[in-house]
Amino acid sequence: MRGPLIETTKRARRLRQSDNDAEDALWMELRDRRLNGCKFVRQFPIGSYFADFACRECQLVVEVDGSQHADNKYDRVRDQFMVSNDWSVLRFWNADVLKERDAVLETILAAIERRLDRHIETNNLRFIAAKGYGETCP
Repeated sequence: MRGPLIETTKRARRLRQSDNDAEDALWMELRDRRLNGCKFVRQFPIGSYFADFACRECQLVVEVDGSQHADNKYDRVRDQFMVSNDWSVLRFWNADVLKERDAVLETILAAIERRLDRHIETNNLRFIAAKGYGETCP
């Protein structure tokens, strides 16, 4: 049996402790299978990166970003890495999570139910689907 990597676990714990208000608010909606029965985890390691939220069953990563992430090349490289490892990536702005939470949750649900187009890029949302997107999510 494979055990956890101690350093990865420590870093994930530190990241969870430093969540911002938007991440905390979204976590209250995603935890305990509250959204469509899907299990989300926080600060999930994928390669050398940590996803803010991840649903392993649906291979969906949800990221909540501040304005410093606008047109961030690092995030695009990170997203491509996750997509190449069969994770679809959905990104929201902190402000949208705090002010438009119902719309954010509906968009996450649409991604879970495979109702989103494979690639969406607007000023307040980015979604990049992995190769397996469109297959049934448990």
